[in-house]
Amino acid sequence: MNDATASLKESVGRYGVWSAALHADTDPGRGRERAEAVAELERLGFGAVWLGGNTSAQDAAPLIEATERIVVGTSIQSVWEHRASEAAAGFAELEVARPGRFLLGLGVSHGPRVEGYSRPYSTMVGYLDDLDKAGMRTGHRVLAALGPKMLDLSRDRAAGAIPYLVTPEHTAQARERLGEGPLLAPEFKVVLDSDPSRARATARAYLGRYLELPNYTRNFLNLGFTDADVADGGSDRLIDAVFAWGDENTIRARVDAFHAAGADHVALQLVEDDMTRLPREGWRKLASLLT
Repeated sequence: MNDATASLKESVGRYGVWSAALHADTDPGRGRERAEAVAELERLGFGAVWLGGNTSAQDAAPLIEATERIVVGTSIQSVWEHRASEAAAGFAELEVARPGRFLLGLGVSHGPRVEGYSRPYSTMVGYLDDLDKAGMRTGHRVLAALGPKMLDLSRDRAAGAIPYLVTPEHTAQARERLGEGPLLAPEFKVVLDSDPSRARATARAYLGRYLELPNYTRNFLNLGFTDADVADGGSDRLIDAVFAWGDENTIRARVDAFHAAGADHVALQLVEDDMTRLPREGWRKLASLLT
């Protein structure tokens, strides 16, 4: 592990928060509320926040300005919708103002969401080539990698991987592929509810949109799930694998399983019935059960 990677791992710590509600496009008028929320996450001890959706350095900047140390990452910036030269320029501007505070998370998105989607791996390789030409170093970018080829790129052309919607089993496979050095920071969903029927209903309502995307369903099948598991919003087996729910000890154990499988950092996404709000009380509960 080189010094830059070791410093990155120390900066992001063991836990972070993933939230689409922190993305400015969700409600441009709530900028102050978002800034206050991220400042509180910093005080609660989280090492990073991950901006859900197709985000950029421009979205991260006001949150970085409102805080002192927490790392802000995109999860993910689509390589189809942002030019590499613009991404490199946005990073450089933030790096000059607040060194080490912004992490560019990149991904190839999904066929159903991108017109003219083709050759995603080659597109990512070309994008990384363009970032190199623009002077952006590999230590400040991470890839939303699921499959082996993209994980290899995360190891060889980036600082690591930020897999989304995965299990500890996937994390173990990813760690083996990456080796010990690169950052491995999977996202993991949490429902703060101990009632099985209610918790699974909340999870299933949210998971359904992802089961329409072949990158995720293919990954689940590769992990040993069946066609029945990924149908009709997801089986209980699938729900229980990709969401933590239950009492505090159960949720803590589920998060710990990712670290035991090789994760350096876990980006925790609170899932509720209303995903447009900032779940600040839930984040406080999450912080308390992780200490």
